[in-house]
Formats: sequence, structure tokens, C-alpha cells
Amino acid sequence: MPLDAWITVATVVAVFGLLVTDRYPSEGVLMGGLTVLLATGVLDPTAAFAGFANPAVIALGGLYVLTAAVRETGALDRPAERLLSGVRTAARARRRLTLVTTPLSAFLNNTPIVAMLMPIASSWARHARRSPREVLLPLSYAAVLGGTCTLFGTATHLVVDGALVARGMPGLGVFELAPIGIPVALIGLPLTWWLAGRILRSPDAEGSPDDAELRREYTTDLRITAESPLAGVTVEEAGLRHLAGLFLVRLERDSTVIAPVGPAQVLEAGDRLTFAGVLDTIVELQRRRGLAPTEVDSETDWVLHEAVISRGSPLVGVSIREANFRGAYNAAVVAVHRHGGQLDQKLGDISLIHGDTLLLQATPGFARTFRDSADFYLVSEVSHATRPRHGRAWLALLCMGGVIALAAAGIMPLASAAVLGAMIAVIGGCLTFGSARRAIDISVLVVVAAALGLGRAVEHTGVAATIAHAVTGLAGDLGPVLLLALIYATGMLLTELITNTAAAALLLPIALAVAGDAGLDPRPFVLATSISASLSLATPLGYQTNMMVYGPGGYRFVDFLKMGVPVQLACGVVAVTALKLWYGL
Repeated sequence: MPLDAWITVATVVAVFGLLVTDRYPSEGVLMGGLTVLLATGVLDPTAAFAGFANPAVIALGGLYVLTAAVRETGALDRPAERLLSGVRTAARARRRLTLVTTPLSAFLNNTPIVAMLMPIASSWARHARRSPREVLLPLSYAAVLGGTCTLFGTATHLVVDGALVARGMPGLGVFELAPIGIPVALIGLPLTWWLAGRILRSPDAEGSPDDAELRREYTTDLRITAESPLAGVTVEEAGLRHLAGLFLVRLERDSTVIAPVGPAQVLEAGDRLTFAGVLDTIVELQRRRGLAPTEVDSETDWVLHEAVISRGSPLVGVSIREANFRGAYNAAVVAVHRHGGQLDQKLGDISLIHGDTLLLQATPGFARTFRDSADFYLVSEVSHATRPRHGRAWLALLCMGGVIALAAAGIMPLASAAVLGAMIAVIGGCLTFGSARRAIDISVLVVVAAALGLGRAVEHTGVAATIAHAVTGLAGDLGPVLLLALIYATGMLLTELITNTAAAALLLPIALAVAGDAGLDPRPFVLATSISASLSLATPLGYQTNMMVYGPGGYRFVDFLKMGVPVQLACGVVAVTALKLWYGL
């Protein structure tokens, strides 16, 4: 291979390694790799940044705005609120949630769908005395499965579509994925229901204190105020010894730390108490006279919110004290939950990682202001207050339906239709220009554009052709179906290790080269790449809806393996079989 090819290989391997470690934001890693290829002359500026003008990036931005318009107008709120009305069992709740989520996710961005339904599912779990772990992971899986069915379903399909168009090949049709994606969803959903009933169920039907919800521990700091009736009494007398689902971890007085804290320890004004425990008990404790969050001066007109930190958030790697939540968000962190683990640091010293769930004291408009921010996967009021409606639900749904119809009929390219629909939604009052701007996840667009640039380098330097020759040389006698299965398995593995969009962009040129080298129709290999990269189920890291439910559901990493691996393997068999039959391989 020429020098350019070796530079490309080294860059892609380095990018892949950094993405797997998950220490740095994906957009930073991919842009770094693209910059290396640009600086070394492997790509010229036109080729390197062509991804930013790719129709896929433009279409994705427009679809973000349209989905936000549907959410802002409350077009789906009322049906969603009625969704679990009268449901008594977790099995029935799972079926209702997933049977609605899957078709919605085929046409709307699945992240806000999961964000909209998560509070409803969690509220149902509390009232039914069940653990939210029984319903939240199936909700995420349903969104991922729905995304395989149409071009609108996920950014991964748009990446593949944009990459095909950039090569002068026909892009993906709106419903071209349906003959493969629908069978995948039809096998994936029942298997998800069956596995969830065995792997995610609560220890008993009453949601005992030992269930996963009570293992979902927050860490919070509270201070004893100057006028507190708790000052001068012992921990036992203050009623802080035997709290339901809550444990007093330590007491800090001036520069002295007392841990463990005995029942006879006398409390003083100014003491900082660190607790670890469940959300409901923390909320009740904060309402007790004489106890106040350490970061909050006044609780007047402040509302508790939960927010899950996103992968690309600037808060990742920063301590709570350094993050300056007051200045940046007009909010204060009062508790942190990290995947069921207990944090023994002072609240301000905790260094945040993506997936952390924060309990915030903020103004009532915080959820509305920041729920579209790329800093958080999810923002919701703990009280689940009803969002305001603007009376433009009909227009938001009309815009979304119009975009689907125009693109499906071939009247207008998807990018043009999405931008047109987004502008009509904004001008028509479905959402403000500010809300539209916040709805666009810039980090995802950068990942898509940079990944397309890296994929172009893999193809143009001959790396894809070299890999394809090696693959067909080793596996050429296996036949087209096994070659297709090999591409699908590679995509399935890559999407669990790096972001789904990057997996699709890097694998597509190799898949096309393998098909060309073997003299086969490239189309089934294109669809295998897109669908396999879309189905991230086996870890919480590969897809952001998985990260959204990771903390609030109190899941462990192994839960995703137990649930996701069987579903992913079954879906893979169905997808390859459907591709074989549909394309006559």
C-alpha cells in the first residue's frame, strides 16, 4: 500500500482506539482524525470537509427541528399520558410501550421519543410498585428496533444514504429498509418481552425494598442551617439513623470528616451531611426543616429536575464545583447517581462522566430551556409537570407527514423536504428559532460529517480495496450469504465499540469493495451495513437511548449483555435471511 494508505490506517486505528476508551467526546476524536489526514495531505480541504455539506447532515438537522416541533406542541403528550392508564402488570406495560415506540421511532428521532415516555414509564412503575428497570430497557430497545424500518429512523441510515450519494450511487429510499427492518422488529420485540420478563423482573410483585429501584442510589450533600432544630441533637434523635432507602455516609465539620457516623454523634449548625440513597427519600429529606442543599441559597420557586449527562457534554471530566452550574444553567446540583454505584466524595468534588444522572434544583423553566441541549440526554421535572401546549400540534404533525410524503414519493430530496418542513414549523409558531437551534445536536452532525470524511479516505487511498481483497481471498469460497453475514457481524461488533454513525461510515466503503471484488450486487451489503450499525443493544455505550435509561433504570452493564446479545444475534439471523430472500442471493 502507498504511504497515504498507511497514514489512513494508522489514523483510523488511533481513532478507533480512542473511541473505544470512551475518554474523549466522539466528535473531538473524529475531527482530530480528519485533521491529521488533512494536515498530512491524504485529503484536500474539499474532500475532508465535504461531509459538512452532505445532504445527510442537512436532512438530519431538519429532522431534529421537526421532531422538536412535534414535542414542543404536545402533539403526542396526551396519547402518551393515556398509554399506561389502567395497566397493572409489567408485561402489559412493556407491550404497550414498545408497540407504540417502535412505529413512532420509524419516523421520528428516537431520542426525544424515549425522553417523552421515560417519565410516564417511571411514574407507572412507582404507582404499580414495580421497578422501572422492568420497562425502561425494553423502551430503549423498541426505539432502536423501530429505527431500522425507514430512512428516517436513525442518523445511521442518513449517513449511509449521504455516503452513497457522494459516490454517485442511488441513495436509500424512504422505505427501502422496510422489507428487512420490519422482520427484524417483529422478531426483536417479542424476544425483548420474553427476556425482560425473566431478566429484568422485580424480586417480587410488590416491588420490595431490595429491587433495582432501591439500588439506584444518589449521593447528595445537605447542610444543617443556622436555625435548624437538628442542631444540638444526636443523629439518632434527629431521625437520620434509620431512613428508608437512605444511608448517612459521612459528616464534615469545618475541615474534619467523621465517617462512619455513629448514632450518638451530636449535630451542629453548619455540618455538611453526605447521604446515599433513593430519589424519593432524598426529596423528602430536603423538605425537612433545618436541612438545605449545600449549593442552594433559596428554594423559592425552584423545582427538582433529573438530567442525564450526554457523551459529548462539556461537563464530562469536570467536577461539579468547576462546572459552575449556577452560572451556566441557573441551577444547582443536589445529588448524583452513577449506574447503581455509591460515591463517597463530597458532592462538589465528584468528577462527572457521561451517563451520570444529576438531581438539580432549578427554575421551573429549566426542562423547557435545556431539554434540547446537547449537554444532556434527558431533562425532566421530578414532579412530571405537564408541558405547555401551543395549539400548533396539527401543524407540527402536518409538517412531519408532508416531509415523509414528499421524500417517499420522490417529489423532493429528503434534505430539501426536511429543511422546508422545519422552516414552516418554525414560522408557523410550533417552536421558536431559539428552540429550533437548541434542538439540533451539533455534536451528532460533526460526528456524521467527520466520519464521512474518514470513510472517504479509507476508500480513496485503497485501504478498503485491500481489506476487501483479503476478505474475499479468505472467505470467497464461503458464498455470498456468508460474505454478507461477515459484513453484518462486523457492523454489529463495531457499533458496540464505537458510535453507530462512525461504524457505518467506516464499514460502508469496505462493504462496497467486498461486494465489487466478489462480483455481487452491492445493495444487500449496503443495507447490511446500515441495519447492523443501527442495532446497538448489547452495551449502553453504542446508542444514546441506552445511556438515557442506564442510570434511571438502575441497570448494570451485564443487564445489557444478557438482554442485548440474544436479541442482536436473533435480529442478525433474520436480517441476513431477509436480505438473502429479498435479493435472491
